[in-house]
Amino acid sequence: MNLGDFLRKYGEDEVFCKKAKKGFYVFLGLVVISDFFVPHDAVNFIWDKIPGWWSFYGFISTVVMILLSKAIGHAWLMKSEDYYD
Repeated sequence: MNLGDFLRKYGEDEVFCKKAKKGFYVFLGLVVISDFFVPHDAVNFIWDKIPGWWSFYGFISTVVMILLSKAIGHAWLMKSEDYYD
């Protein structure tokens, strides 16, 4: 089974999608929790000592990138519906 067949078969299955989403949330939670058990000996900046900092920073950076690209798209790239009329 290739990826296209897999996505067609399971992509519309609501039960599978809910289970997959819960699994991803559990995995992300485990990644953040595991940062509490990693020693932070080589610290370059003060925020490197904060457990879960890089997970939080990555999430916020991704949200800002998405919002900024949507704003640029709406302000500059997209044209109105009657642009060619």
